[in-house]
Amino acid sequence: MRLPILTFFIICVAGSAYADGAINSIITASDKARLETYETTKSQALDEARKGGEPADVAKLNETLSTPTLGFSEDFDLTGNWQCRTTKLGKTTPLVIYGWFKCRITDDGAGWLLEKISGSQRTKGRFFTDSDTRLTYLGSGYVAGEQPKKYGAGADTDEVGYAYRTSKDSFRIEFPAPARESLLDILELKR
Repeated sequence: MRLPILTFFIICVAGSAYADGAINSIITASDKARLETYETTKSQALDEARKGGEPADVAKLNETLSTPTLGFSEDFDLTGNWQCRTTKLGKTTPLVIYGWFKCRITDDGAGWLLEKISGSQRTKGRFFTDSDTRLTYLGSGYVAGEQPKKYGAGADTDEVGYAYRTSKDSFRIEFPAPARESLLDILELKR
């Protein structure tokens, strides 16, 4: 009788250890490098956006980033339909803020899965716990009409970012050094 209980306990402990370290076996070396330089990349992108962006857009950006972040507590459920918009900072143009589109988050039993379901530029990926106040997003960028590639398929489609909760019904993901167009992308999501 003790052996089955001990076996069950070992499986549970091993399973939770795997879940905690799951991102380490998935994240690519190039995305690890992007996250390592996240603060520097964000600072450079903000500098370019604030110097060259339209004043009204800079004001919107400052408002977005000045919102205090909250913890991803157990009472915050990401599942459901969201409005989402992308802001692109630096590189090709100093600052571009797009309109609102549709995103959806589901829970497939392995965790939260985000998909941007309208607009021409889309993303599909999964969240991993980084800390009480930050999640890491690993996904794949694609164009409407295409099938999204699996994360890890290549630097042209792989996406990585940090997610921050900003209110009861909103959060944002900051993508450092995306493959195209900008130094930093911010995807805002609100109910």
